[in-house]
Amino acid sequence: MEELDYYLYGAGGVLVEEFVFGRDHTTVGLHSALWTGGGWRSAASFSRLLRTDPAALAELTPTDRAGAAAVLTGPLPQEAALRSSFLDYEAFASAPPLRLGPAEPPEGFHERRHYRVLFAKELRVDLPAGSRDVGDDHFSWTLRRVGNGIAWGLYLTALLRTGADHAVREMLRELTSAVRKQGLIPVLIERFG
Repeated sequence: MEELDYYLYGAGGVLVEEFVFGRDHTTVGLHSALWTGGGWRSAASFSRLLRTDPAALAELTPTDRAGAAAVLTGPLPQEAALRSSFLDYEAFASAPPLRLGPAEPPEGFHERRHYRVLFAKELRVDLPAGSRDVGDDHFSWTLRRVGNGIAWGLYLTALLRTGADHAVREMLRELTSAVRKQGLIPVLIERFG
């Protein structure tokens, strides 16, 4: 099970989230809990809604588990206990992947996939494009503005040599976490082919 995402919210609040992923590693839903001093309450619909409200979004700052624990008046529950506060679930609409670019992978590869991770808020520093081989698979990525400057998109191309795709989720998580650490808030992961 993946680690939860932690955010500081407003004056002393903590938001904890967990995205739910489909078989192709796209976002299919969201679980969330919010602590505002009076205990934990389920907050999936609030968590999704705040990404569309600039004033609420301005109150949200990505942090890690230690940063979240530092603002609480008592101990931060273990992640299993936090997950028990996820009483509601915000489902995301799903659709088959759009086909952008060539469908056929380069010679020597089994499959080509394109993903986009959408982020809200403003970026504090520039993150360059990059690429990496993981085992026999090749990944390349770039981060750029989308939607006339209203969001950021992390674009990942995965060239897979076999039918196994376990490295795709790991790469998406690693890159999403790196961008979160720069102040952006992940919204969803979608696939374009």
